[in-house]
Amino acid sequence: MKPETKAIIEETVREILGKSDMSETTEYQIRKQASDKLGLDLSQPECKAFVRHVVNSFLEEQEDKSKREEEEEEVEEEGNGNGEYDDEGNLIVCKLSDKRRVTIQDFRGKTLISIREYYRKDGKELPSSKGISLTEDQWSIFKTHVPDIEKAVQKMESRI
Repeated sequence: MKPETKAIIEETVREILGKSDMSETTEYQIRKQASDKLGLDLSQPECKAFVRHVVNSFLEEQEDKSKREEEEEEVEEEGNGNGEYDDEGNLIVCKLSDKRRVTIQDFRGKTLISIREYYRKDGKELPSSKGISLTEDQWSIFKTHVPDIEKAVQKMESRI
């Protein structure tokens, strides 16, 4: 099969696939529609194999795209990608519970990662003194020791 013919078939098959309900459409139906649209006989073994290859490539691409979108949604949910801010204008990274949250704040020109409890006063949620704020350097050190903390927690839990 000529490269030009392959390119035209692939373009047509992909166009049909893009407009099709993949839960109900078969490879045969795609091949038949492409055959009718192009006026070519795509029932020959070489053509069938090529259309099958195009369909499979398309489906793999769609699956990869779907997985990437799901992963991006998970990251947004975990990392609060919606850009929610607290009453003081600090970015809320995540809520650990109804009263506890992780925020990023600017304090006197320094970026701080805060893990603290909040309370309600006059309809506003305000940070309490219960918690900790870490500079970027402290946060980096903390992150490197997370595996050690996890091991220590597991060891302690196994004693219980």
